[in-house]
Amino acid sequence: MMGQLMKPKMTEITDKLRGEINKVVSKYIDQGVAELVPGVLFIDEAHMLDIECFTYLNRALESSISPIVVLASNRGMCTIRGTDGIVAAHGIPPDFLARLLIIPTTPYDADEIKRIVRIRATTESVAISDAAIDKLAEHGVRISLRYCLQLLTPASILARINGRKEIDIKDVAECEDLFLDARRSASILSSETGRGFLS
Repeated sequence: MMGQLMKPKMTEITDKLRGEINKVVSKYIDQGVAELVPGVLFIDEAHMLDIECFTYLNRALESSISPIVVLASNRGMCTIRGTDGIVAAHGIPPDFLARLLIIPTTPYDADEIKRIVRIRATTESVAISDAAIDKLAEHGVRISLRYCLQLLTPASILARINGRKEIDIKDVAECEDLFLDARRSASILSSETGRGFLS
């Protein structure tokens, strides 16, 4: 009894077992008992994958039951991780990149950012004035959509502390002073380093 409890359990799925499962699934599909609906695998920051990950994905995509794979990256030409400095578009090996449909994206304009901020505020049950939405949209265009959306929660807390039920432009301005975006933070750090405060 004790020997069975101490016995390590097999956790890895072997190729033989995977093949047998695939046969059973294929049989059910052929008989009309089951339907195979491929899933979607979304990989953000795809340039962070190394060459071994791309090799695995390349092989996995050959399978008849492979999911739809969506990769996202904001890099141009960069080194493929795990290689000796091979540079490729988006950090993705050229043979893998040739299999992809590439969808270019463009930055949001102010009106689109306003709509996104309104939707996010509604989702978070936060009341916000039109002037505050305009100010956040300005930050979204100038800095980033992520930064302006991240200001919503602290701005709503400030509004509540100040006895208001909705976020006003003053709350957004105060949050902007309290919370730096990446560019301002890097600028402060580089100026501090230049003066010898940081090493």
